[in-house]
Amino acid sequence: MLRWPVVLFDLDGTLADTIDLIVASYRHALRAVLCADLPEPQLRSWIGRPLRATVAETFPDRVDDVEEVVRVYREWNLAHHDEMIREFPGVRRLLADLEGSGARLGVVTAKIAQTADLGLRATGLHRRIPVLAGAEATDRHKPDPDPLLHAASTLQVDPSDCVYVGDSVHDLRAARAAGMSAVGVTWGAGLRHELEAEQPVAVVDDTIELSTLLRAG
Repeated sequence: MLRWPVVLFDLDGTLADTIDLIVASYRHALRAVLCADLPEPQLRSWIGRPLRATVAETFPDRVDDVEEVVRVYREWNLAHHDEMIREFPGVRRLLADLEGSGARLGVVTAKIAQTADLGLRATGLHRRIPVLAGAEATDRHKPDPDPLLHAASTLQVDPSDCVYVGDSVHDLRAARAAGMSAVGVTWGAGLRHELEAEQPVAVVDDTIELSTLLRAG
């Protein structure tokens, strides 16, 4: 029995262990372009949102440099992508079990779709789950609901039939705004108390617990 017929996932920090890669890419780009250093907790809090908007909000006096930050970030990220990305334990089995139970699956991410697909291929997950919404799919991004609503529209399903699984507060807020159920996971960038404060259906600590939750009648 599936609790929700459609299960949508965030990518970074949820399906793929890219946290170290992303933080290192942030740090390199900020140092190279803005000569800036930010503490790791602040950089981790950026994960799940588009880089342009986050840099512009954090450095409002350097908005003219935002595109260069994004360019340097992507260049460094792609150069180190395959050596630093990892699959979270149990994710491949989780997706196979959900697929076997008849769930419709998809990825909604703040990354552009091409880069997201590279991550899925590097972790061997690309055969199990498609990217339904990347950064270019909508003008507004998480925590706005538009990317999730775009995914639901692509699948031609009602948002209420969907659950969105993510590791950040931005994911959970986007799900709530889209009229979807939300589940937080603790193996990514988010902290349990921050995720719980968003009042999702549940916050889980491993893929076994997540599978049990998703398959509960």
